Amino acid sequence: MEFQNIILEKEDYLAILTINRPKALNALNGDTLYEIEAAIKDIKADNNIKVVILTGSGEKSFVAGADITFMLPLSPAEGRFFSDFGEKVFRSMELMEKPIIAAVNGFALGGGCELAMACDIRLASEKALFGQPEVGLGIIPGFGGTQRLPRLIGEGRAKELIYTADNIKADEAYRLGLVNHVCPAEQLMDEARKMAKKIAAKAPLAVGYSKFAIGKGMQVDIDTAMSIESDMFGMSCATDDKFEGMTAFVEKRKADFKGK
Repeated sequence: MEFQNIILEKEDYLAILTINRPKALNALNGDTLYEIEAAIKDIKADNNIKVVILTGSGEKSFVAGADITFMLPLSPAEGRFFSDFGEKVFRSMELMEKPIIAAVNGFALGGGCELAMACDIRLASEKALFGQPEVGLGIIPGFGGTQRLPRLIGEGRAKELIYTADNIKADEAYRLGLVNHVCPAEQLMDEARKMAKKIAAKAPLAVGYSKFAIGKGMQVDIDTAMSIESDMFGMSCATDDKFEGMTAFVEKRKADFKGK
């Protein structure tokens, strides 16, 4: 598939997915969501890729939100479809076993904040700005914001941000637990690559099983979650990587994981 609104680059074990609508501050419209969905399917099917970095083009914006000119004429049924589809695409990112690092380089508002929250880890430039401004436009967050934000920062803080439509800077997002790290803008992609390299050096099946256990376990009671963890632990014990990792530890050498 030839992309018009995103750029997908692959470098050995790493995929870099860039939202590329700079004139619209990388805002999400229907076509862009379809392309993100196609890119995620491509990455999922590529056995060489172990980690993904998701970012926005230009220096001002990660993703400034859903495209308002696209949403303005939507009927209730069309709005429901747009929300359903965006949620489906973002959920596919969470369900994919390969970790996704969001490198938030600027505005992450509305759908952009929701896109970042659908990633596993969020790194932010000092210039990044986060928020869910939807109620100021007469709508509500529609790509998972009302569900992921309280899970990440707590119900009270999430309600405050959503009800007031306030934006927060990167340091406040870090304090609230919305982002993992904040760094100077010129170092953002280097830091994302460093983290990706560190993750890629680990057993990829074990990383994927960990992602599955965390994602599923957060949705259920603690006893069910522990059972999910035990299932994934058992599956990891069936892998060649388990024997390689433990043998390498005993032999005091670096493990050579094959993802098998």
